[in-house]
Amino acid sequence: MNGFARAVAKSADVLREKGTAVSAANKAKDKAQAAKGKVKKSAGKVLRDPVMEGKGKAEQAKGNLGPDPL
Repeated sequence: MNGFARAVAKSADVLREKGTAVSAANKAKDKAQAAKGKVKKSAGKVLRDPVMEGKGKAEQAKGNLGPDPL
């Protein structure tokens, strides 16, 4: 995990500890970003483009970050 990903994960943990509620708009935005990343990752696999596939994985992971359900 690189430094940026660690910082994002840590900030998500801090928000979770403070009890900050995530709005429905933010959840929808995150879901859309994860879906977009999944499409980009799949397209990268089909086109045999490792850069596109990697960007898709990163986008998908970024969209999937957030509070864990109980």
